[in-house]
Amino acid sequence: MSEQRIEELSVNTIRTLAMDAVQKANSGHPGAPMGLAPAAYVLWQNHLRHNPKNPRWDNRDRFILSAGHASMLLYSLLHLTGYEQMTLEEIKNFRQWGSVTPGHPENFETEGVEMATGPLGQGFATAVGMAIAEAQLNARFDGVVDHFTYVICSDGDLMEGISHEAASLAGHLGLGKLVYIYDDNNITIDGGTDISFTEDVCARFESYGWHVQRVSDGTDLDAIDAAIEEAKEATDKPSIIALRTVIGYGSPAKAGTSSSHGSPLGDEEIARTKEALGWPSKEPFFIPEEVLEHMGAAADQGHKLESEWADRMEKYAAENPEKYAELTRRLAGELPENWDADLPQFAPDAKGMATRKASGKVVERIYAALPEFSGGSADLAGSNLTLFPDYGVFSRETRDAQNIHFGVREHAMGAAANGMNLHGGVRGFGATFLIFSDYMRPALRLAALMKTPTIGVFTHDSIGLGEDGPTHQPIEQLASLRAMPNMTVLRPADANETRECWKVAIENTTGPSAFALTRQAVATYDRDALGSIGDATRGAYILAGGEQTPDVILIGTGSEVGTCIAAYDILRAEGVAVRVVSMPSWEVFEAQDDAWKEKVLPKNVGRRVAVEAACSFGWERYVGLNGIVHSIPGFGKSAPAEVIFEKMGFTGDHIAKLAKSLL
Repeated sequence: MSEQRIEELSVNTIRTLAMDAVQKANSGHPGAPMGLAPAAYVLWQNHLRHNPKNPRWDNRDRFILSAGHASMLLYSLLHLTGYEQMTLEEIKNFRQWGSVTPGHPENFETEGVEMATGPLGQGFATAVGMAIAEAQLNARFDGVVDHFTYVICSDGDLMEGISHEAASLAGHLGLGKLVYIYDDNNITIDGGTDISFTEDVCARFESYGWHVQRVSDGTDLDAIDAAIEEAKEATDKPSIIALRTVIGYGSPAKAGTSSSHGSPLGDEEIARTKEALGWPSKEPFFIPEEVLEHMGAAADQGHKLESEWADRMEKYAAENPEKYAELTRRLAGELPENWDADLPQFAPDAKGMATRKASGKVVERIYAALPEFSGGSADLAGSNLTLFPDYGVFSRETRDAQNIHFGVREHAMGAAANGMNLHGGVRGFGATFLIFSDYMRPALRLAALMKTPTIGVFTHDSIGLGEDGPTHQPIEQLASLRAMPNMTVLRPADANETRECWKVAIENTTGPSAFALTRQAVATYDRDALGSIGDATRGAYILAGGEQTPDVILIGTGSEVGTCIAAYDILRAEGVAVRVVSMPSWEVFEAQDDAWKEKVLPKNVGRRVAVEAACSFGWERYVGLNGIVHSIPGFGKSAPAEVIFEKMGFTGDHIAKLAKSLL
């Protein structure tokens, strides 16, 4: 069979599998896979370095289908190139319960999928983080880690605001191993792109400092191949190829129309399309044996590529044993033994310090202990206290560095941090004010869904930030983050709790963590004097009053623990048996055994007051029907922090009064 014929058969196999799977499911998006099949075939056949027999090979190229609605494109490629999990039966079960072919790709379900894509723009931006991680590892380990990150994106991806931020950042950083294929098909769900999207995309990316190409015919395999090759050679800047495609290519009635975007073509139209494509069979899910042999050769090629890399690693181990040991540890996601031995201990201090300041002292030690720990702030490093120049600043000129200046780009920062973690060998974090965690929410949600250990360092956590006022004072953010499955929220009360919460976050490798840290100083508590039982690593513990069964329990988080301690002193002086429970993390506390939960919050003590300078949503689970939640009923105010706290009743006197009302 001629080369041209096998290429044509392969491309049309991708198309027909997508059509048939969507039709059988009676749900899905056939149009994009039909238009993108030639580009995807060329990329996977001629350029993508991967090993279907070992989908997690560390030095593989990363491929992100940012246009996740085109998932059948990716599933077809996985099946045809020999990923064992992706059987034809799985493709026939597209979008069905228990299959590994969900409506949008999910890395936690499907081998060969690098991330969960669906929310447009997230894949585009996450890939930037993967390229950052590759560049960091490449520089630190003398080029042993050396691969490309490829992305297929859509008009929708480029319209979403996150793509603007991420593209700007990637261009600024000169991430040359980042190659995007833009599916320029002129169609959105509502109709032609001319109704809403008329900018010059290529000029836009040129202004970002990208290498830009146009390919006018999305079926020209040679032109696509040459464009990808040229993009790979532009090592000093990221690349985008604007590829003019036809959505629903081959469909006599629906090609080039929005009707092929998100609905099955229908049996009759599929039959007409297969005829127009010269397809040799009317049977659904037909795959020519020649195509399976041709594209299935990727398995042997991938095994060869991985073996060659293993030989490089063996040589590297002999020449650089210490670096090799660090690299293998990092790629395995393991922490060094006693990694936390040098984390700072803080002496009791009535004046204390802001937990953001304590966090900065802890993070500096983490940078020293964990060279894989890397991240930065959205232009708030001086406020978030996350910049440590001794550990280098990542830039075009300096790749082996742990600090990253993300700029005022919270959306892209969150996704890039996810990409760094998904890549492996790097532990990424991003920092901003807690109020702006809302800008990172889609990325945080994806991190939680993917069980990716991204860390958000959020400071200025309450009305305690003061004069900047209600636009900057987070009220609902804590409840919102706590509502997210698999998210660990950490709001420490003092410097030592901050250290303990960082230990929790670093050792949490099955999901994201979100810190909420104070702007204002808080006391560092003398746990010995207070008779504390436990610490913040348990999620909640007895800070004071653990020597007897209490009449009332005060539960606080963050700076409001200090308010609880003030009320505790008042109540104790009046002979009330009172306990203060510091609860920096609901999620960590819920993971404790029943005995610890009962010890901290005995079921037979129903008189409880929860104190938190945020909305009350969710606190009912800890105070019950007979308890009180003292919270913020609306938004904050612009005034000095101490004035706002007093006016809103966050004082020892007021909390003591509330507690006595329960007795």
